[in-house]
Amino acid sequence: MTAGTPHRARRARGRAATAGMVLGRALHALAPRDRMRRLALHPLVARPGYALATAVGLLWGGLLSGFRLQRRGGVIVAAPLPRWAFGRGGTTIGAVYLTRDAVSDRVLAHEAVHRAQWRRYGLALVPLYVASGLDPLRNRFEIEAGLEAGGYR
Repeated sequence: MTAGTPHRARRARGRAATAGMVLGRALHALAPRDRMRRLALHPLVARPGYALATAVGLLWGGLLSGFRLQRRGGVIVAAPLPRWAFGRGGTTIGAVYLTRDAVSDRVLAHEAVHRAQWRRYGLALVPLYVASGLDPLRNRFEIEAGLEAGGYR
């Protein structure tokens, strides 16, 4: 009987270790999401995404505006564009604001905030923006940029 006691103790320690390992694995499984989020938002990842989005915006806006691009209000304005080329009154992609004619100082200040958001989040801004909701009155990115300045109130 005494010979079995160390075996039982080892088995109990083994079960405790196994439970600890399971818990550790579960916590480790949650950690990649946090690591992925931190990695996606890290400037070394976000800034190239911002640069790529800006290049796409320059190409799109440049081609459709006949390369009539101007630096105004903290963004590069591509106008006039056909109404189908952007969303709502205008859309910022990277540092480029695509619009037909919505170029007031207030709107450009609103779009400059979106440019800063692109710079901070890079390409992750697209799924983050969509996840925040397409209703601009509830979308955190539109609220941060200023609803009234963006023409939403």
